[in-house]
Amino acid sequence: MKTLALYPLKTGRRHRFRAAVTAIVVVLVVVCHALVAAGPATGATIDTNASYVLINRHSGKAIDVYNRATSDGAPIVQWTRNDGAWQQWQFVDSGGGYYRLRSRHSGKVLDVSNRSTADGADIVQWSDLNGTNQQFRVVDTDNGFVKLINRNSGKALEVWEWSTADGGRLSQYTDLNGANQQWQLLELGDPTTPPPAYPNPGYVTGDVNVHDPEVTKTPSGGYLLAYTGDGISLKTSADRTAWRNAGSAFPGGVPWAHPYTAGSNTLWAPDITYVNGRYYMYYSASTFGSNHSAIFLATSTTGASGSWTNQGLVIESRSSDNFNAIDPNLVIDTQGRWWLDFGSFWSGIKMVQLDPSTGKRVDTTIRSVAGRGGGAIEAPFIHRHGQYYYMLVSFDLCCRGADSTYRIMVGRSTSVTGPYVDRNGVALTAGGGTQLLAGHGAIRGPGHQAVIADTDGDILFYHWYASDGSSRLGINKIGYDAAGWPFVY
Repeated sequence: MKTLALYPLKTGRRHRFRAAVTAIVVVLVVVCHALVAAGPATGATIDTNASYVLINRHSGKAIDVYNRATSDGAPIVQWTRNDGAWQQWQFVDSGGGYYRLRSRHSGKVLDVSNRSTADGADIVQWSDLNGTNQQFRVVDTDNGFVKLINRNSGKALEVWEWSTADGGRLSQYTDLNGANQQWQLLELGDPTTPPPAYPNPGYVTGDVNVHDPEVTKTPSGGYLLAYTGDGISLKTSADRTAWRNAGSAFPGGVPWAHPYTAGSNTLWAPDITYVNGRYYMYYSASTFGSNHSAIFLATSTTGASGSWTNQGLVIESRSSDNFNAIDPNLVIDTQGRWWLDFGSFWSGIKMVQLDPSTGKRVDTTIRSVAGRGGGAIEAPFIHRHGQYYYMLVSFDLCCRGADSTYRIMVGRSTSVTGPYVDRNGVALTAGGGTQLLAGHGAIRGPGHQAVIADTDGDILFYHWYASDGSSRLGINKIGYDAAGWPFVY
């Protein structure tokens, strides 16, 4: 459940600052009216066939139907952007330059509660009656944002009391041109405008405690997630939001891995892909701080607990090697060739070529694709978008609960084997990397990332740590700026 920010639900008593600002504005309008005749505002160009996310200039948060309600009278609030249907709005033409804003989730429209004309009146959703209290004029500002002026009251849509909190309510108020009354209209598609700050993880429910998550789409359109645990832990979801536990890949234990795990059945950092009618899962066997490690392959036709068959060793590292065979990631290039990138600390991230018919290595060549001179780098994941392969890696330290310093970095290349460089042209093999996501506020150590190309765009999965030290599932969308560099929103 979302937690609604506790602000007064009707007009209530405002801060004296608001009253003072209002008085000043009134005086200035009276004094200046004889000196300057204001030109008419020009409404922004609106595509009535498109869906928009509306971002508040002050808070950076999106207009949201609270708790995904579908009922008349449900509160409209602001929330961290996740592009869910409850944050998507269609502009319906009411004529005369006015529009209703219809929720894609509920089919209802923004409505000034009880047709109020008072400052501070609630904004709710209601069945579309095309009432004047449901109609808003889109007014350009001089900075690329717009104001939404209600036809019935003449007041501006705003975030109440300049809140920056998830759940901060929306209201109407006299138009003061405040940043909390200004909105950015983002047409959905492939976004190119990064948010002003790192977003919080998107809304997920159910069984969401994971570490080192990796996800693939199922033939039915659902999601299968594998993560570190005894016998490789599994979760499933039908909608990418609600998750449930689904047992483990190897509920009977993993004796073949015991030489690398000191007898433990805990396996690390699986990578899961559905291709050619079956699931392929590469996974790690090791102990903390050691590079006596191995990567194995398992396959399944259903992905269900207990259905997996171990196909044997893919690559191992010994204490005498300068690399660590953990954190595997399968990437299939545009020519249909299979590659496995992997690695942690030591000399960094490596890559080997695989035979698609077996999933095993084709030769003994080991390529170096990223490194920090022995420093903390691991969990590689390569994802293709447009003309580039993007390599995501995790810098710094995981596995320390709320003290973890993991952060997600990225470089790109037009070739799957590199060279990968960051935004400044620094090679990832020379310690380069452009930061994609880092800890902020109560979100600690986001990392061990994976990306899938879903029906609504590229989706980032990762784990993060809460203040109680637990590791949890993070999901956000990925956009690409004008130069083709990814950002998280």
